[in-house]
Amino acid sequence: MKIRVGFGYDIHKLQEGRALWMGGVQIDHPKGLLGHSDADVLLHAISDAILGAANMRDIGFHFPDTDLKFKGADSKMLLSEIYGLIAKKGYTVSNIDASICAEAPKMNPHIPAMQEMIAGLLHIDQDEVSIKATTSEKMGFVGREEGIKCYAVVLIQKDA
Repeated sequence: MKIRVGFGYDIHKLQEGRALWMGGVQIDHPKGLLGHSDADVLLHAISDAILGAANMRDIGFHFPDTDLKFKGADSKMLLSEIYGLIAKKGYTVSNIDASICAEAPKMNPHIPAMQEMIAGLLHIDQDEVSIKATTSEKMGFVGREEGIKCYAVVLIQKDA
């Protein structure tokens, strides 16, 4: 068996009047994340980690923000396409460990729904999707509620 590890990071600015998508789940909040797509930072960090593990560049390479067909794109669709890309190389996702850094809203109540969504998109057991949430203790742009950032580590494997 061949295993590979990938790391992903994403960050987006919070803005009034946008829907807040996190881990493929819409969360009720007065601000959403600003981006070319739906700006789901958790799915973007996971996507970059998967692509990195497979040595397939990053999400912006495959879905550039200069391409209007990705304007307002659903990040769940992007992650599903990334799953297809790594599957063509013979890889499957073994597990994910991700951290969301946001002052508000509280993410913990939504984590089980996020885990279920991500597990379904990647054809893995929900127990293989670890998501944690933290704050910035009121420091920096996250602490001022100007944006949200996420980190993700992914293990992929294929039979050698």
